[in-house]
Amino acid sequence: MKKTMLLITATALLSSFHGAMAQAPQRSAIVPGEQAPPADPGQRNFGGPRPAVGTGGAPRPQMQRPPMQRPRQAGTVSTVSLDDLSMSDPFIYPHEETKTYYLTGTGGRLYKSKDLKMWEGPYSVIDLSDTWMNGLFVAAGEISRVGDKYYYAGTWSDHSTIIQAVPRRYNVPRNQTQLLVADTPDGPYTPLVKEREFCLGPEDWDIIDGTLYEEGGTNYMVIVHEWTQLIDGTMAYMPLSGDLTRRTAEPTTIFRASEASWSKEMNSIGEATFGMKMPGWVTDGPQMFRTQTGKLGMLWSTWGVNRYLQGVAYSESGSIRGPWVQAEKPLKDDNSGHGMIFTTFEGKRLLIIHHDAGNGRKPQLYEIDDSGDELVLGARYNP
Repeated sequence: MKKTMLLITATALLSSFHGAMAQAPQRSAIVPGEQAPPADPGQRNFGGPRPAVGTGGAPRPQMQRPPMQRPRQAGTVSTVSLDDLSMSDPFIYPHEETKTYYLTGTGGRLYKSKDLKMWEGPYSVIDLSDTWMNGLFVAAGEISRVGDKYYYAGTWSDHSTIIQAVPRRYNVPRNQTQLLVADTPDGPYTPLVKEREFCLGPEDWDIIDGTLYEEGGTNYMVIVHEWTQLIDGTMAYMPLSGDLTRRTAEPTTIFRASEASWSKEMNSIGEATFGMKMPGWVTDGPQMFRTQTGKLGMLWSTWGVNRYLQGVAYSESGSIRGPWVQAEKPLKDDNSGHGMIFTTFEGKRLLIIHHDAGNGRKPQLYEIDDSGDELVLGARYNP
């Protein structure tokens, strides 16, 4: 009888323990606080006005976006020239088997082309049903192939969730780079991890612009740890499991924005952010590449004397572990940036970036010489 009672008690305790473990801990709501001072009337400003303190507000890119960057209704597919497209953070994936170029970026829409000149789209290819990202805007989308699957990396921002209230600076929203997966580059892309609240990166980090990079048989997610949270923004990497579903270690810092002489403190160049005078140095848009000599580099963007710019850093060891050194000068510093390098089906190396001349961000192609240890920007490429 005593053994039976002990068994019942132990079973009850074990059941209670498992029940407690099965219930996900509730995140305590963070009380929003006072943010950075408001921008001056007429001051140059990126990202539109800040959300009101204590409210979720709209995702950042929806606050102030040129008309051609606003999401179009599904089904309005047409053929347009590259010159007529407006898109931030453009990314081109060349699909060798079908000789088709796939273009995506901020906004998450997909365009297709056979010649880089005329593009068919936009196609809606993302399904985020039953996730915290559903209905939110995606930034800095990109497509990669790993094995026989295609992965869409993008950044989703949820202003209804604050992960940190930095006093007199910023109520930091949940920003995370996530991975979606599909069987073909056309999609549909669905979450690789089908858990409603899943985040690939640390949940208390403000993470954007993640990009996949492989080295020595390990896939890494290279990420931006936002300057809005840190003041001096960083690049970081985190190794992923073989199936890409989780990080296997916490992120490691690669470098800080202020290490580049051409990265300028935002207030010092008169740049407001989200309607606020927020001090700091920006990291944006990491993209990994190797030159023909095997030199490992990273394209990345920041803000300088001529506003947005395209910079480059190089690894002295040839490994993601660095150490990393910044190029002496920006690659392009005329309010252009967030670029990536790809190879055409004819073997030509090209750089695609966005440029803003006052009519919205427009994708542009440039020739790029990677035959030496450092990139050399060539002429504008017109397909």
